[in-house]
Amino acid sequence: MLVVNPHAAQVDRRVRELVRGALARRYEVREAPTEAQGHGRELVQQAAGDGCEMVVTLGGDGTVNEAVNGLHGSTTPLLALPAGSANVYSRMLGLPGDLVDATARALALADDFRPRLVDVARVNERLFAFNAGIGLDASVVERVDARPALKARFGPWFFSAVAVGTAVRRYVRRGAPRFVLTAGGERMQGITAIIQNGRPYTFFGGRPIEVARQGDLRSGRLAGGVLHSASPLTLPGVARRALSSRSAVTDHRRVSAFGPAASVTIESIDGSPLPLQADGDYLGDVQRAEFSVLPGSLTVVS
Repeated sequence: MLVVNPHAAQVDRRVRELVRGALARRYEVREAPTEAQGHGRELVQQAAGDGCEMVVTLGGDGTVNEAVNGLHGSTTPLLALPAGSANVYSRMLGLPGDLVDATARALALADDFRPRLVDVARVNERLFAFNAGIGLDASVVERVDARPALKARFGPWFFSAVAVGTAVRRYVRRGAPRFVLTAGGERMQGITAIIQNGRPYTFFGGRPIEVARQGDLRSGRLAGGVLHSASPLTLPGVARRALSSRSAVTDHRRVSAFGPAASVTIESIDGSPLPLQADGDYLGDVQRAEFSVLPGSLTVVS
């Protein structure tokens, strides 16, 4: 089953036809476009239940997230073609970042089909493939998701512009809601947390952005970082380290690393709502979030 997000950054009718036609050279293909949020999960569940031998997503990381949730409990393998604005997961699995090259790789897999198992993580009742966040990055995702056309057109530059504005307005001037994070016996307070099931955290264009360098899709553990406070001086320094190949975000004095840990809990200190995202999808506000790992629970091919 080819699950298509028709609103993804690199997807239009011509791309859909080309990808479907290419895959049809080696596979029997059934195309299924998503029609609303959550529909991808339903389509993938149906594919797995019908005995489909592989699910291919044509979209971004949000489409991958729905597929991961739909495949939970099945052994149907997932192949994630890169057609969104970031495509973190497909690149994390080793697929080419170019859609044409990745489709060619999918064709080659027909002669060398080697499914493998990777970990999936959970936050409350939602599964995620590679990262989740509470605080600033979730606030940024919320605002970016509200402008899908700009997200598709400008990609990481739009994320950057929104991040700067959101950081200043909601996390410097107004004062951010604070939480306590508990991981493997460690306790720390902060205003933003990144929780990773693999690495990198994301990409800026072709550059990987690292937070938890010890993250791994087959470790059975979570890792990440906590930003303790925000100020006009703190945030530029954190951003410089995120974009640098010579220093780590967690080297900043206002950022601490945590993990590897089998579980992570985050709870609001005063009951204030905390914005939450998973795999680049805004999930709403929570007062408590519990993160865990399901080792080897997803079958992938790449």
